[in-house]
Amino acid sequence: MPALCRDCLTSFETGPRCPACRSPLVIANEELFDLKIAHMDCDAFYASVEKRDNPDLVDKPVIIGGGRRGVVSTACYIARIRGVHSAMPMFQALKLCPEAVVIRPRMQAYADASRAIRAMMLELTPAIEPLSLDEAFLDLTGTERLHGLPPPIMLAKLILRMRSELGLTGSIGLSHNKFLAKVASDLDKPHGFSVIGKSQTDSFLRDKPVGLIWGVGQATRTALEAAGIRTFADLLRWDSADLTARFGAMGDRLWHLARGQDHRRISANSPVKSISKEITFSEDTHNADILDGHIWRLSEQVADRAKARQLAGRVIMLKLKRADHSLISRRLSLRDATQFADTIYRTAADLMAQVEPGTPYRLIGVGISDLIPESGADLSGDLLDPNASQRRKTEKATDDIRRKFGPDAIRKGRALR
Repeated sequence: MPALCRDCLTSFETGPRCPACRSPLVIANEELFDLKIAHMDCDAFYASVEKRDNPDLVDKPVIIGGGRRGVVSTACYIARIRGVHSAMPMFQALKLCPEAVVIRPRMQAYADASRAIRAMMLELTPAIEPLSLDEAFLDLTGTERLHGLPPPIMLAKLILRMRSELGLTGSIGLSHNKFLAKVASDLDKPHGFSVIGKSQTDSFLRDKPVGLIWGVGQATRTALEAAGIRTFADLLRWDSADLTARFGAMGDRLWHLARGQDHRRISANSPVKSISKEITFSEDTHNADILDGHIWRLSEQVADRAKARQLAGRVIMLKLKRADHSLISRRLSLRDATQFADTIYRTAADLMAQVEPGTPYRLIGVGISDLIPESGADLSGDLLDPNASQRRKTEKATDDIRRKFGPDAIRKGRALR
C-alpha cells in the first residue's frame, strides 16, 4: 500500500514508521497518489495565532470571545479538553475552565495570517475555494505535471511550511470530492492528515451519523430522526423520490451524499456574500438594555471582520429567534455601503425598534450583505446626521489605538450592558 512520511516526505510501501527518518507520522492508502480534492482546516486558528504572538500562552488554556455575557468564538485544544467549545456561553466556559485566558478577537491579526496561508496555497494551485479565514478547498488536478510532485506530498509540504514560517498548524482531508475531503480533514485534528478513497467510501460512511454532513444541524437531525434516519445506512434505505418528497431539496442532497456523491466543483472565484455574527443566549431575554448591548458588540465584530477583509456592505441585517424557535429577520438598504460599527449598530438598533417589544428572544444576530470593496464605502456622508462624520473619525482613531495597545484599550460604555 502506498505510504508517505509527513515529516521527511519520503514515499514508501506501507509501514508503521518512515524507513528514512523513523517518524510515526505516516499516511497510507491504496489511492493515496490518485486523489486530487483536498480540504485544509487550520487548528484552533484564532487561539493558535494568539499563542504564536504571545509565547507565554503556549501551555495555557485560551478562549477567544467576549465578556461574561458573550460566547466562545473558539478555544485552544487545552480548553477543549475541559469541555469548552465554540458558541458556548462564556460564563459556562469559565465554569468548566476557570483558569482560562480570555482574549477578545483580533480580526486583523487573523486576516493577516489567513492571507499568508492563502499565498502558500496559491503556489500549489489557483483552484482554491475559501470557506472562511481558516479553511479552504483545493483542487490539485493537473498540478503534478506542473510541480513534479503528487498532491499528498504538496499538501504535506504546505503544512510543514505553515508550521515553520508562520508558527501555525492545519489538518488536511484528501478525497475524490468536496464532501468527503471536508469530512476527512476533521477526522484526526489537530495536525491531522486523513484520506478517504473511492473504494472505501461506502464502508466508511455506512455507520456514521447523519450529523457528519455539513449543514445538518440540530433541527434537521430532529426531523430526520422523526423519520427513523440516524445513520447513513438509514438514508440508504430511502429512494430519492421519497426523500425529496419529505425533505425537499435537502432530501435530494442527502440521497447523493449517503452514497458519497458530490459533484460540486471547487469555485476559485466564489465571492463572500455576507458577513454576520450571532449569539445564542443561555436564557431567553426581553431586556431592552441587554439586547441593545448585544447589538453593539455584534456590530463591532461584524465591522472588525469587514475591515479585516477590506469589504463594506450596503445592506444591514438583523436576525432574531424567539423562545419557540421561530425567526424574525429585518434588513435595510443604505445609500452608501459601510464597514463602520457605529453605522451598523445604529441601523440594526432601528430595525430592532420595529419589532414587538417585550418578546423574549433566545438568539440575536447582526450582519451586512451586498458587499463591495472598502474603497467605495461611506462616501457621501449623512445629511440627516451631521455628527456621523465625527463618529467615523473617532472609530478610525479607536481602531488605530486598539491595533497598537490591544483590543481592550478602549471600550464603549454600551459594550458593558
